[in-house]
Amino acid sequence: MGRVNIWVKRSFIVVASLMVVIGALMLAGTLFIHGHYHRDEQIEDMIVGIRAVYAISIIVLLLPIIGLYGVCKEKRWVIIVFTVGIILCSLFVLYSGINVLVVRPMVVQNMHAYYMNMQPIRNATDVDLKILHETQIQLECCGVQQGYQEWGYDIPESCLCVDNSTSSCVAAPKNSSLFKTMDAVMIYEESCLPSIVYNIDVSVNIAMGFSAGLILLWTLSCVLSVVVLCQLKPKKDTPTVAYSREAKTGNYAVLTEPAELP
Repeated sequence: MGRVNIWVKRSFIVVASLMVVIGALMLAGTLFIHGHYHRDEQIEDMIVGIRAVYAISIIVLLLPIIGLYGVCKEKRWVIIVFTVGIILCSLFVLYSGINVLVVRPMVVQNMHAYYMNMQPIRNATDVDLKILHETQIQLECCGVQQGYQEWGYDIPESCLCVDNSTSSCVAAPKNSSLFKTMDAVMIYEESCLPSIVYNIDVSVNIAMGFSAGLILLWTLSCVLSVVVLCQLKPKKDTPTVAYSREAKTGNYAVLTEPAELP
């Protein structure tokens, strides 16, 4: 069996170690998200996605560990398992990324229709109002499409500007309900729907960038593992050819006498 070039082995160890770190961060992030939303009423709708991310994170973490073991111990079958797993994962992530790009316009359209159905706000259900209040707090906005005017007199406290807000703020109308307890009130000027669409686009772009980087890293590790497999391929022993001066000068003996012609 051949020997692995030391620089190829070191390169694989560096790449695989980086993959382990990424897998550990993905798993830690999934645990954090699960713990953050475990008491949320919508956790039942999210649990399938969370479990899928758990599975992906564990696979991303275990595969490079398997590869590191195979390369360090120079075991061909372990490296083959790693290579096949990386190829399958790359194809899955590529397929998922293409699907996300395909359904992105549909997701934006569905979100747009969902929030537009909340209007007029005074007729919205309690569940829709709760979601809208949470959206206004998280995205620092007010109203769905027309801004705070959609609330009329009853502008909620979720529209109040915070001290370190990055969104533009305006003074609330003096005839609004907020002036019952405060003298001067600043509320968010921008509506929520543009921010929602923008955040969807940003999230998709970040996910696509991360997926592309992950696929490139996996591809590099796959190439290195194939190089290692080629170097570990058993080599046939060939006899050493010795040079002899006697053979060059024609120093040889006749083994048999030539047959006499009749």
